[in-house]
Amino acid sequence: MDVPLYAWLAVLGAIVAMLAIDLFAHRRAHVIGVREALAWSIVWVLSGISFGIVVWNMWGAEYGQQYFAGYLIEKSLAVDNVFIWAIIFAAFAVPRELQHRVLFLGVLGALIFRGIFIAAGAALIQNFSWILYVFAAFLILTGIQLLRTRNEHVHPERSVVLRLFRRFVPMTDVYYGQRFLVRKAGVLVATPLLAVLVLVEVTDIVFAVDSIPAIFAVTSEPFLVFTANAFAILGLRAMYFLLADLIHRFIYLKIGLAFVLVWVGIKMALLDVFYIPTTVSLAVVALIITVSIGASLIATRGQGRRPVEATAAGSFRVATEEEIAELESVGRRKPRASSGSPRS
Repeated sequence: MDVPLYAWLAVLGAIVAMLAIDLFAHRRAHVIGVREALAWSIVWVLSGISFGIVVWNMWGAEYGQQYFAGYLIEKSLAVDNVFIWAIIFAAFAVPRELQHRVLFLGVLGALIFRGIFIAAGAALIQNFSWILYVFAAFLILTGIQLLRTRNEHVHPERSVVLRLFRRFVPMTDVYYGQRFLVRKAGVLVATPLLAVLVLVEVTDIVFAVDSIPAIFAVTSEPFLVFTANAFAILGLRAMYFLLADLIHRFIYLKIGLAFVLVWVGIKMALLDVFYIPTTVSLAVVALIITVSIGASLIATRGQGRRPVEATAAGSFRVATEEEIAELESVGRRKPRASSGSPRS
């Protein structure tokens, strides 16, 4: 696949532009409702599909199918990531109007880290072709492990990352708007929002360890791997606000994701023995995800939305207007310049 430099620059420019539009649209903290989340989800999905059509027209059907297979895999695996976010937010009692700020920066970090992982993965595959078998074994084992632990819950309050963060970073239990750092008694301390952002970033890095090898099972083209990841990730924020209160209904999703990981692992392991067409891979992944989601919704029909429950990671509260005003007044104060010794 011959990808000219201008295509890379155009994609990166489009991603930056979309992030800027999203940031401008949500420049003021507010609660994002289901209708707004649905509208943005449609925008992001249409963007991903439109780019896939561009790939199909410019480089042919085979590469177009590889992109859509990768996009579907990343989008599917991202749903589980969204559920982890919901548990983290619940554990830290993050006000809904502050959640988008964390997710925006989290997605920005995810794009950067995944770009690094994709470059590293492509370099490994190019120089050590046998690494594909390592990826395949890892995906199969990960899928089996996910199937075995599908009923276990995440506990952010027990996170090693959180313990290390609290040990080395002074932290207050008060939310001061969208601030990540505040100065208290002359000392710079982190708000709970910074701890949540760190956990969100670490969570995405962990998920990238699964998803990046999975997408390399359907395409070895770095351009397709990166763009499929990027367009899938860009819609995660809207997906979170759309699905966060519906976690309890996706009871079979992890089973579906486990089978997807095992399937792409088997496909990668058989690469030199038996070639599975991209069309078949795409169809199998789509079938597995559709069945798991459909079965989940049928089994839980009649259940409405409900907030996510999680063990509290601490006693958190939102700063009062007086506390915020006091903080701002301290920030506006300028230190007095020393006058030195009085002249005689």
